[in-house]
Amino acid sequence: MSGVWVFNNGVLRLVGNDSFQGSSRRKVLVHVPTNELVTSYDVLERILSSCGWERYYDDPDLLQFHKRLTTHLISLPRDFNKLKSMHMYDIVVKNRNMFEVRDMYLN
Repeated sequence: MSGVWVFNNGVLRLVGNDSFQGSSRRKVLVHVPTNELVTSYDVLERILSSCGWERYYDDPDLLQFHKRLTTHLISLPRDFNKLKSMHMYDIVVKNRNMFEVRDMYLN
C-alpha cells in the first residue's frame, strides 16, 4: 500500500499519492506538546527558552542557542526564510520528544 500519511485536525490518515499531484510540499517544524507550528524565530526562541535553551551571541551571522551544562549548540541562519530541513532535524535531535518535522502540502 503506497501513499502519504496526512495529519489533519487530530486525525492521521493514509492518502494515495495521486491526491498530491500538482501540489507542493515543504517541511515545517512543530512543537509536539502544544502542536504549535514554528512560524518565526520569536516562536522558536520562546519554546526553546522554556526547554532550557539560552541565546548565544557569539556569531553575528547566525542565530544560536546553547543549553547550559551541555555541549549542545543550535546554529541557524539569521533569516528564518533560509531555515532548511537539516536545521529543523538538528533541533529535533537535540530536543527529543519536543519537536517534529512534518510535511506540509500546499496547493
